Amino acid sequence: MQMTFYFSDTVVLLFDFWSVHSPTGMVLSVLVILLLSVLYEAVKMGKAVLLRRALLALPRSLSHEALTEPQEEEQSDPAQGRWFWFHVAQTLFHVLQVVLGYMVMLAVMSYNAWIFLGAIAGSTLGYFMVYPLLGRG
Repeated sequence: MQMTFYFSDTVVLLFDFWSVHSPTGMVLSVLVILLLSVLYEAVKMGKAVLLRRALLALPRSLSHEALTEPQEEEQSDPAQGRWFWFHVAQTLFHVLQVVLGYMVMLAVMSYNAWIFLGAIAGSTLGYFMVYPLLGRG
């Protein structure tokens, strides 16, 4: 296995069935990695927007006792239920972000320079497209 960056149109990415042996296959593979990088940036920003919404959903007076003691159903605060679902959504976004991040990282570890450039371009493009949406959330 090559351990330095090289330009080639042959590479095996992530799985044995993702074996590239032609320039067309390399272009498509770079495009897939670019899209995975864009999606990674979108999930990262989505997680930040969700965090802001979760913090806004927290009740004004939040104490340790209020979180640890079970409350009766008629006295339960709907804001705490909303906060819980925001937390579940953030957890799912985090798992998706980790999976996408590792997939892109392992693709870059093929040491193919075209794949590396696709990951960098996708991350740059994703950040450029999604960052303005952070202020709107």
